[in-house]
Amino acid sequence: MTTSPPPRRLAILGTRGIPARYGGFETFAEEIAPRLAERGHDVWVYARRHGIGETPDPVVGGTTRYRGVTVRVQAAPARKHLETVVHSFAAACDAVCRRFDAILVCNAANFHVLPPLRLGGARTIVNVDGLEWRRGKWGRAGKAWHRAGAGFVSRWADELVADSRHVQSWWEQHQGRLPEYIPYGCPPGPLPEHGAVDELGLRCRGYVLYVARLEPENNAHVVIEAYRRVATDMPLVVVGQAPYADAYQRRLRALAREDARVRLVGPIYGQAYAQLQSHAYCYVQASDVGGTHPALLEALGYGGVAVVNDIPEHLEVTGDAAVVYDFNDPTSLATCLQGLLDDLSATEALRERARRRVRQRYAWDAVTEAYEELLLRDT
Repeated sequence: MTTSPPPRRLAILGTRGIPARYGGFETFAEEIAPRLAERGHDVWVYARRHGIGETPDPVVGGTTRYRGVTVRVQAAPARKHLETVVHSFAAACDAVCRRFDAILVCNAANFHVLPPLRLGGARTIVNVDGLEWRRGKWGRAGKAWHRAGAGFVSRWADELVADSRHVQSWWEQHQGRLPEYIPYGCPPGPLPEHGAVDELGLRCRGYVLYVARLEPENNAHVVIEAYRRVATDMPLVVVGQAPYADAYQRRLRALAREDARVRLVGPIYGQAYAQLQSHAYCYVQASDVGGTHPALLEALGYGGVAVVNDIPEHLEVTGDAAVVYDFNDPTSLATCLQGLLDDLSATEALRERARRRVRQRYAWDAVTEAYEELLLRDT
C-alpha cells in the first residue's frame, strides 16, 4: 500500500509569476504549482508585479492566493539586463527567511541565487531551460552570463532538470553532469468553444497560426516572408510580443503591411489562446534555438497540425506527427504550407498522430509527479 509523501514547503522562482501572461516558464509554474498544492504541499511562486495576470491585491512586497498557491510579489526594474537578475535575487533572499524545504529555480541564468539558497538550507533544483547563449537577442555580456550559469549550476545545484533530451545530452557532454529528464506538459485536447476565433473575425480551421515571443531567433520574419509565396485566402495570425525587441517588432509590422493576410494580434492568454490553438488549420514553429517550446506542445495537445523548423529539439517533440521544413528556409516553409493547405486528408492524419503522441508522453499530471518526487528526494 502506497502512502502520500508528507507535506512540504516548496517555492518556485525565476519566472514572472502566475497567473501566467508571458511565456513557457510562467505556464509551467501555473500548471505544476496548483497541482502540488492539491497534493497537500505549501507552495509559493515568486512573481513580478507587471508580469502576472489579474489576482486580488498583487501589491509589491505582498502576497496573494491563486488556485491554492501563495503568490509573493517582488519588485523588479523594467530593464532588459537587470529585471530577471534583480528580481530572482530579491526572491531568493526572501525565500531564505521563509525556510522552504525545496526550491525550484527556473532557468540556469538565475545561477546567482544558489549561494543564498544553499546557505538557507533549502534543497535546490534548477530547470536549465535551453542553450540560451545561442539566442540572437543577447549581446556579449548576456551570452557570457548564460554560459557562466551553465557551469555554475552544474556545481552548485542539488539537482538539474532538462525538458529536452537534446539539452540533457549537451549538459552531460559539456558540463559532465546529466540532468534529470522531465518533459514539459501539454493540454489534454482541443476546446470546443471558439469565442476568441469569432471575436477576431476568423473561421474555425480557416487560419494558419504562429505563436512566439517576437524576437529574431523565433523567426516570425521567415514565416511572414514564406507566407507571401503561399496561394491561399487564409490569414496568417501572429500571436505574441516581446519586451526590449522594439526594432524587430517594427520590422515585422512593416512586413505585415505588405500582405493583407498577415495579422499581428499581439499577446493572447488563457482560454482565448487555447481556443485559437484548438481551431487553427495548422501551426508554425519557426524558432531555431531553445529546448522544448511550450507553444509547440500546446499546438499538438490542442489537436493542431504542426509545421516545424528542422532542429533536433522540435523533432524530439513531434516525432512523425509534424511536417518539417528546411532550416530557416522560407521557400521550404512555403512549400510545406502549400502542401498542407492543398491536402485536407494529410492534415487529419497528422492531427490524429499528434493526439496519440501527446497523450502518451506529455501529461501535466505525470510531469507534476516527477517534479514532486525530485523536490522531496532526500539529499
